[in-house]
Amino acid sequence: MSLPLSPASATAAVLWGGLALGVLLGAAAQASRFCTMGGLSDWFAYRGTPRLMMWVLAVAVAASLSMGLVLGGVLDVSRSVPWGDRLFWLSYLVGGTVFGAGMVIASGCPQRNLVRLGSGSLKALVTLLVIAVSAQMTLRGLFAEGRTRFLDSTAVQLAGPQDLGYLLSVLGGLSAAQWRGVVLALVVVVAAVLLWRNRAQMDAGHWMGGVAVGLLVPAAWVLTGLVGYLPEHPDTLEPAWLGTATKRPEALSFTAPVAHSIDLLTFWSDRNTTASFGVLLALGVVLGSALSAKLRGEFRVEGFKDTADLRGHLLGGVMMGFGGVTAMGCSIGQGISGLSLLSGGAVLAVAGIVLGVWAALKWQMRGL
Repeated sequence: MSLPLSPASATAAVLWGGLALGVLLGAAAQASRFCTMGGLSDWFAYRGTPRLMMWVLAVAVAASLSMGLVLGGVLDVSRSVPWGDRLFWLSYLVGGTVFGAGMVIASGCPQRNLVRLGSGSLKALVTLLVIAVSAQMTLRGLFAEGRTRFLDSTAVQLAGPQDLGYLLSVLGGLSAAQWRGVVLALVVVVAAVLLWRNRAQMDAGHWMGGVAVGLLVPAAWVLTGLVGYLPEHPDTLEPAWLGTATKRPEALSFTAPVAHSIDLLTFWSDRNTTASFGVLLALGVVLGSALSAKLRGEFRVEGFKDTADLRGHLLGGVMMGFGGVTAMGCSIGQGISGLSLLSGGAVLAVAGIVLGVWAALKWQMRGL
């Protein structure tokens, strides 16, 4: 395959590639029980480390390969959301905190709910529908005005990208590229130390799950940022990233794509509403999880236990829809994909997510 592709071929490659990546992610997450919320909950509740270390491994693998491609000049992510030149610091913190609390209340993030849906959970289906509506309201509906007026308006305009390498280069001493190498090395070393110290608690499933999820992130960056990239679109004569909703390079993320999925289903006959990488990715996760659950004999239809269970999932879904859009990514979108590019915004969003998980767990424990 020679690049660049034609517009039609590039779009098709990104869409079908997104579906394939989603199937792999769904199967890997279902088999390994990969769950960012679960890892944080285990740590806060009883200092359990296996699922948290699976997330650490995924971040380390994703960052090593993604930034390796960037530093090697193979991949240009300067136009991606994690490298945007406006640092929405308050939106990242507030959105991340609300999202983190919401995923505890609803027993999982959007990615985890997609996996649970594939495994037969009707609770996950309801939660995803609520996330989709809430995300739409935050993108361009009732919640959007408050988000843009009170949160996004505090953004800091930078002279370059918001990755840690550039932000540190402002201090002097090293160039942005050199700082990126230093930060990447630090991330790898810290991850290696943590994984080594907790290796006895991890089984083969944890290692394979973390590596699998980590590998899918750079694969997504290559697919959307290289395969789907046209230096000069024949219609506009401008650079173009085809097949993505943002018209930029994208990796794994699920809050906005769930909302876009509802758009596609409800406006199917509208030619302006088309499938995107994120929508096909989300569909693939459900299919991959269903396949894995069937093969492993773990497919079970699950409903709500009572009205309290329903209320919790409805509230958590609303919070995740709002928080995921406001933070510009979910626990996967910022918590792995954003961190894979050493994004300063992702660091702030993840800090908010951790705070939200901690606060929600404390609240739940007091209510018992």
